[in-house]
Amino acid sequence: MADQASSSITINATPAEVMAVIADYAAYPQWAGFIKTAEVLSTGPDGRAETARFVVDAGVMKADYTLRYTYDDDREVSWELESGSLKENSGSYVLGGTPDATDVTYSLTIDTGIPMLGMFKRKAEKVVMDTALKELKKRVESQRSGG
Repeated sequence: MADQASSSITINATPAEVMAVIADYAAYPQWAGFIKTAEVLSTGPDGRAETARFVVDAGVMKADYTLRYTYDDDREVSWELESGSLKENSGSYVLGGTPDATDVTYSLTIDTGIPMLGMFKRKAEKVVMDTALKELKKRVESQRSGG
């Protein structure tokens, strides 16, 4: 079983603004570096994606997978792997903080199915998580400032 990793960042925006960027999966290729293709496959009654398919190219790792999402208002989104080339991909974004600054905690459990030494796996997880959070912060804050 894969280990769960988590990391946090503070974004200068409301939780609703942060969640709007997180839940706009089709736009991920515009700002999320490793994601080359993203397509919403189904939506729920609230208009948010229930399932989405992603094609990722992170150099040494390429993957094609579909995730199933669940939401808790503008405070949390979590996902589980539905199908694809990965053995496991589950996680969440949990949002907290004040009305003008949102603390985002990103948790991820991923298993590519490729044997990897523990120290290299932890390094890869850290790079993926740090990159995802920094790119999310940049995207949200640039949209908020009209950029």
